[in-house]
Amino acid sequence: MTGLVRRKTPSVKIGGLFLGSSHLIAVQSMTNTLTADQEATFRQTRELSDAGADLVRWTVNDEAAAQAVPLIVARLRDQGISTPIIGDFHFNGHVLLNSFPECARALDKYRINPGNVGRGSRHDAHFETFIKLALEYDKPVRIGVNSGSLDPDLLAAMTRRTKRQTPKKIISQAMIKSALDSAAFAEKLGLKKSQIVLSVKMSTVRDMVEVYEQLANQCDYVLHLGLTEAGGGLPGVVASSAALSLLLGQGIGDTIRVSLTPEPGVKRAREVEVARHLLQSLGLRDFMPQVISCPGCGRTSGEEFQRLAADVRAFVSAQMPRWKKNVPGVERLKIAVMGCVVNGPGESCHADIGISLPGRQEKPSAVVYRNGRKFCDIKGEKVNAKFLKILNEFIRTLKSTK
Repeated sequence: MTGLVRRKTPSVKIGGLFLGSSHLIAVQSMTNTLTADQEATFRQTRELSDAGADLVRWTVNDEAAAQAVPLIVARLRDQGISTPIIGDFHFNGHVLLNSFPECARALDKYRINPGNVGRGSRHDAHFETFIKLALEYDKPVRIGVNSGSLDPDLLAAMTRRTKRQTPKKIISQAMIKSALDSAAFAEKLGLKKSQIVLSVKMSTVRDMVEVYEQLANQCDYVLHLGLTEAGGGLPGVVASSAALSLLLGQGIGDTIRVSLTPEPGVKRAREVEVARHLLQSLGLRDFMPQVISCPGCGRTSGEEFQRLAADVRAFVSAQMPRWKKNVPGVERLKIAVMGCVVNGPGESCHADIGISLPGRQEKPSAVVYRNGRKFCDIKGEKVNAKFLKILNEFIRTLKSTK
């Protein structure tokens, strides 16, 4: 999205990372391990960090979890993993942070849900304690409002005052009011705007988009985007991609999470992979060379074309750690793998390097293009291996010109 204007926000520092309109959109994920299980939480956090998560959130729900936090953080830092860690608190965050100062110090950011910090007079008292602890330890706070756990007293009051509106509209307005009132209260207590992140998560695409649009128009706080419950598998990927794309395309959002219900055999890092692909497809960040390949049709020699596209993607993924160290900017490359003469030459010319395979009834010769010009023909067998060698040599030439 060249020329996209981001909504202006202050900068929020979280560990060694900055969020806000002057910085890249950050990718978040969250472990689903028991935080008290130090080994499992360490392993999954490392997995998420290795996959490219810029921030990782942990559940801190009891004393065992709070006691484990500083130990796991210390182990991560000893291993050279600097990914900021967020503590996710519900119901008893004010108690845990007060009772376990090492936990409070070790975390890089706190998350509080104003809908479940207590009712009546306890609500403000617990929230105030939480914010004062954030001030004591100099930590930023995400005030995360969820449609499924709104402050019941606030929702009831707004329902009484706005009886003519639909329940959905009342919920949206209550979420925005909860977020903004909580942020204002936090600032009154001394927290700076540059220490506050807001979110107003819902579980359906259209509702979520509308509530974030309204919130974005009413404030300039840094915003964290995400569907609360997107689902799993392909439906979850599509729902999250649709919702996030609609907002990011308007310049709304400074950090995102793709929340996917875990599937058997699928790693938690799938969330991070989807989020990164989404940002790259929108032109908002570059993580690795983009492999452009056509879907295939009756003109293409299906299996050969599919194998080459798969081989190129696997090769790029395997080589990327080495390329990234040695070739600055390699993540911005475009590699085209095309299946016939219809779009093959054009797409390959527009890419940094590309190959156009012969389709059915075409001359049995694959044409390779580099920097918009024909480079060579590949004939005979082992086309895949020959092209991967040419690709690797092309990357080496880039290294030598840096």
